[in-house]
Amino acid sequence: MSARPRSRTTAALLVVAALTGLVGCSAGAAPTAATPPARVAEATAPAPTASTAPVRPLARSLPVRVQVPSAGVDTGPVLELGLAADGTVEVPSVADADRIGWYDKGVTPGETGPAVLIGHFDTARGPAVLKNVSRVRVGDEIAVTRADGKVAVFRVRELEQVDKKTFPTAKVYGDTTRPELRLVTCGGELVDGHRPDNIILYADLVATRAA
Repeated sequence: MSARPRSRTTAALLVVAALTGLVGCSAGAAPTAATPPARVAEATAPAPTASTAPVRPLARSLPVRVQVPSAGVDTGPVLELGLAADGTVEVPSVADADRIGWYDKGVTPGETGPAVLIGHFDTARGPAVLKNVSRVRVGDEIAVTRADGKVAVFRVRELEQVDKKTFPTAKVYGDTTRPELRLVTCGGELVDGHRPDNIILYADLVATRAA
């Protein structure tokens, strides 16, 4: 299983490379105007020192729980998200606004490559699972429990807020040489009932442990 991540992530990138606005947040329903806009202060952690020991990649195993302590997130089971009919990446339904989804065309969290998680900031029903994403800072941890009983612990390296029209597809979905994680949601002030930006957290695998 662990020998195949590169081909899976390459295939995923080819599928979505020409698309913009890859992640919607309303899943067909407009967010509430009462919900404050999600904004992050874009930041990047210093490059790791040469003495930093890499963490051994894990074999493929589906994610079942996601914890982001700094944002008050502890949710599961994790949804499996594919591609919508229009070729864009699926997002959780409004009914599943309190859950996070994993893009199942890519690697699983802990494998070599970029595992991608997606969650709502808000929906027509109000604040959603990533409503406190603006509290996350570089250096914070994201823990993903897997079906094999292991927990992949990632440390946030970079925060980025971008217009959906200029979504950094290659940066998010492109192959990497180590296990990495992307957590994607929406942000910005409401425009015609929708939030125009994506907020992306980039994180690196720093530890593994038993659940």
